Amino acid sequence: MKFVRTPDSHFENLPDWPYEPHYLEWEGLRVHHIDEGPKDAPVALLTHGEPTWAYLSRKMIQPLLDLGFRVIAPDLAGFGRSDKPVDDNWYVIERHCERLRHLIETLDLTDITIFVQDWGGPTGLRQAVDMPERFSRLVIMNTWLHHEGYEYSPGIHFWRDSACNPLWLAAMEGFFPSGAIVALSAQRPDADRAAIKKAYEAPFMEGGESRAGTRRFPWCIPNWEYEAGNGKDQERCFEALKTPGKPVHVIFGDADGVFTPEWGKQWASMIEGATFDTIPQAGHFVQEEAGDEVIEIFAKRAGLA
Repeated sequence: MKFVRTPDSHFENLPDWPYEPHYLEWEGLRVHHIDEGPKDAPVALLTHGEPTWAYLSRKMIQPLLDLGFRVIAPDLAGFGRSDKPVDDNWYVIERHCERLRHLIETLDLTDITIFVQDWGGPTGLRQAVDMPERFSRLVIMNTWLHHEGYEYSPGIHFWRDSACNPLWLAAMEGFFPSGAIVALSAQRPDADRAAIKKAYEAPFMEGGESRAGTRRFPWCIPNWEYEAGNGKDQERCFEALKTPGKPVHVIFGDADGVFTPEWGKQWASMIEGATFDTIPQAGHFVQEEAGDEVIEIFAKRAGLA
């Protein structure tokens, strides 16, 4: 399998990112995570989706350490400091699920509070359903699980139509503008869009070879590609999480046109005992805009404040 590895120099001098990289070997790839805090502490597992990487959670890490957590934030294969297979067809959602499962089992993580957003929902919540004994609490942010009756928003339709347009991809020579996507999604007027763009472009090299993973996620949405998107397992997890057997906190940015706050409220109402909160003027990448506010709400809901 051919892959590319982003040089370490790409990650130098990123603001608010003092964390040492850690690596595991998985399926012939070197995959990255950060690991901060005491090894015997309860675990906060911070996942990411499209087209981001562990940097997305930087505003959450120190507040979680202050609450006494060990913080693990992995990069999926194809993202961040992880190796990047160059074949688009390698990327199916099951592989991302397998990568997270390997991390959890290899590090033998238990007493996990998992924070999920975007594709972190389908990949991360799958772990909580399949290994419930390892998880203590779930925090669900601006994401979904595919299921019968789910109404994909106009924002999702627009996103997929745009991101999978072969003429656009051909014109861009496979260059998927991750940094610009995150920067343009920011809803708050004080957002430093230039810095955001730079940070989310850091994992990639010139041209399209290193960006296969980012190209593939939109294609895999199970409303269009049921098998590649792992639709069957998403449906299974959606049903299982109606009675999760552990606390669930749903926290949505209220300015997201992809996974709307109305959907977040509806989903929370379908999960036994779940709480629901919104964060004003925060968009799809709620961790980027309001990660510290997410942890404030979580701490209050979890009785840790």
